[in-house]
Amino acid sequence: MAQLHLILGPVGAGKSTFAQQLAEERRAVRLTLDDWMTRLFSPDRPASGVMEWYVERAGRCIDQIWRIAGGLLSVGTDAILEIGLIRRDDRERLFERVDAAGHALTVYVLDAPREVRRERVERRNRDQGATFSMVVPPHFFELASDLWQPLDDDECEGRDVRFVSGAPAGAE
Repeated sequence: MAQLHLILGPVGAGKSTFAQQLAEERRAVRLTLDDWMTRLFSPDRPASGVMEWYVERAGRCIDQIWRIAGGLLSVGTDAILEIGLIRRDDRERLFERVDAAGHALTVYVLDAPREVRRERVERRNRDQGATFSMVVPPHFFELASDLWQPLDDDECEGRDVRFVSGAPAGAE
């Protein structure tokens, strides 16, 4: 049975590097919200009102990513979702979809100290390496870091949740 993999963690935790490695190991398709947002909407990004603009488009992208993941799973291909979900209520909505569809789900949670994550994001912005999709300005890093809600025991109960310790090799 094909497996759905959800990668969670705050900005700069090593999610993209981990997801790339997992995709290679599992011969899975990786679906990344940042890639979709950058390719589809970056040219249209407004000078103001960015948060409202972003949230609406991210929701549409996540809906389409979900449809594609379902199609992959139905033909026996693992799907890896790296779609943000830094807040509990957003994760709960996805868990409801997964449960209703009856998909097998493994959740991977990555984290690192804020200073380490900040340095990774600054390096990724500068070097624009393999996991780069968009510049993350310092104020956005701080905002997203403040919004991150770690998974609690209730959220993990009855789910295959794996807390990944240590940064993946080459994490940015």
